Amino acid sequence: MGVTMRGPYKRPGENEGEEEEEEEEEEEEEEEAAAAAAAAGHLAGAPEAEQRSEVDSDSDQETEGIHGPGELVKDTLYLRSCQAHRVVPASCFLRQGSAPELNLRHRGLGPQGARALAFALNSNPCVKRLDLRDNGLCGAGAEALAGALSQSSSICDVDLSENQLGAVGAQAVCAALMVNPTMQKIQLAGNGLDEQAAPYLAELLLAHTGLKALDLSYNQLNDQAGEMLGPALAENTGLTELNINWNHLRGPGAVAFARALEANIFLRVLDISYNGFGDPGASAVGEALKTNNVLEELNMSNNRISAVGALSLGLGLRVNQTLRILVKKKKKKKKKKKKNPLKHSHPRFPLQPRPLLSSGSPFTATCWTIP
Repeated sequence: MGVTMRGPYKRPGENEGEEEEEEEEEEEEEEEAAAAAAAAGHLAGAPEAEQRSEVDSDSDQETEGIHGPGELVKDTLYLRSCQAHRVVPASCFLRQGSAPELNLRHRGLGPQGARALAFALNSNPCVKRLDLRDNGLCGAGAEALAGALSQSSSICDVDLSENQLGAVGAQAVCAALMVNPTMQKIQLAGNGLDEQAAPYLAELLLAHTGLKALDLSYNQLNDQAGEMLGPALAENTGLTELNINWNHLRGPGAVAFARALEANIFLRVLDISYNGFGDPGASAVGEALKTNNVLEELNMSNNRISAVGALSLGLGLRVNQTLRILVKKKKKKKKKKKKNPLKHSHPRFPLQPRPLLSSGSPFTATCWTIP
């Protein structure tokens, strides 16, 4: 017969209050433990959260430094403009980003590329120097860029040399520069500018007082152009450097241009070399130097000046007190010819020709040997 162990007998409902109190205490302990664990987790995770936020902010700053909002907008506008004008985008434009100098020389942009570039320049306030040398812009390309140059408040230095601008391009560029007071330097060398472009250049010299340097070298400005540019240069108030070498300033045009130095009180550097001033032009320059007290550097080399013209120029130099540098034609050094060993052999061992092939051979060949 088995025996069954039982606990003490309890009446129904005898310990119900005690059980409820124990359950409530257990629940409170569990809640306190959970709260403590949450607090501990929060404290432990705070440094990690701060580190993550710092890393995220650093990465955002690095991304902005590489591709800032302004650069993205600029690149997008340029790509859309290239697509609209059906031209291939210049990769160097995208690489240079927001650099102060935009160098696009020798890129073959052409008139269509200039139109696409002009649209992007309107939204780029970072460029201060624009180099578009040798891009075949022609007059149409200059007209497309004129709008951007006239509205830009940051570009102060432009190189448009060797772009075949002609009179049409010169008119567009000069008109744009006259309404832009921030422009300080412009290079228009090698653009086929002749007497038809001279009126626009003269108007630029009269109207723009902020322009400091102008390069008109390697063009076709003749004596008629000199007669128009001379009076404008005499009344110019601001230009300090002018390069007009390798042109065709001769005769009356050279004299009119030289006389401008008498009245001009701002020009400090002048290059008129390779123009053919001749003796009349040299004499006019000499007379101008007697009254000019500003010019510091003058290049008059290769101007067909004889001893008479040089004497007149020297008389002006005796009076002038400010000119520091006068460049004149340099004598070319004679190159020593290399001795030919066949012609200058040793007297004791003269070189004599000896045929290599027989006399009946259709080919002939000779060598030089010592007998």
